[in-house]
Amino acid sequence: MTTAQAALLGLIPAAYILGSIPFGLLIARTRGVDPRKAGSGNIGATNVGRLLGLRFFAIVFALDLLKGFVPTLASAIVLRHFNGSARDDQSADYLLWLLVGFAAIFGHMFSIFLGFRGGKGVATSTGVMLGVFPFFTIPSVAALLAFLILLKVTRYVSVASMGGAIVLPAAYLLTGIAFNWPVFGQQWPLLAFSCLVSLMIIYKHRGNLARLRAGTEARITSTPAAGHH
Repeated sequence: MTTAQAALLGLIPAAYILGSIPFGLLIARTRGVDPRKAGSGNIGATNVGRLLGLRFFAIVFALDLLKGFVPTLASAIVLRHFNGSARDDQSADYLLWLLVGFAAIFGHMFSIFLGFRGGKGVATSTGVMLGVFPFFTIPSVAALLAFLILLKVTRYVSVASMGGAIVLPAAYLLTGIAFNWPVFGQQWPLLAFSCLVSLMIIYKHRGNLARLRAGTEARITSTPAAGHH
């Protein structure tokens, strides 16, 4: 095991703890609202935004994004500092790098501070993808743009989230082919990870899919939901 790999192993539990911080709950409580007991009952940016308005959605989304971005970017710095030259076993480095990011996402979805419950992982996953530089940079920007466009058009965060999740692995594959990256070789963990995150996000939105089919899914607005100030 290399020094870099040992450092990444140490970052995995730290990323989980950081990911577990329930920013949505903390922010909402400053306004006298417990998102676990209102709206959809979720502590993520979507429910907080539905209860308190679009400004609070943006604040929580940004904070949750940083939970994924900071540890993943720290891992990138570790790899570049300790691994000065290319090696034959880089797939192990990629795998550990992604495990750090996965730990942050898992922490958000299953927070140790909330009895292993949490949000749906969209913002934290976006942060992780932005932190895997440069491989997920263009794909995550494409996914984020898809999210913003769908949100603007539909006002359904669930639709925007799932749309962005679907775009991510496709954009990574196309970017990898365009830049001649070994997406099916040493970088196979990156392709597998993008698909895994996409599937996890869609799975966490299965309740939203049912509400969309029933026509009961709520749209996000720029003003708080009735009864919340």
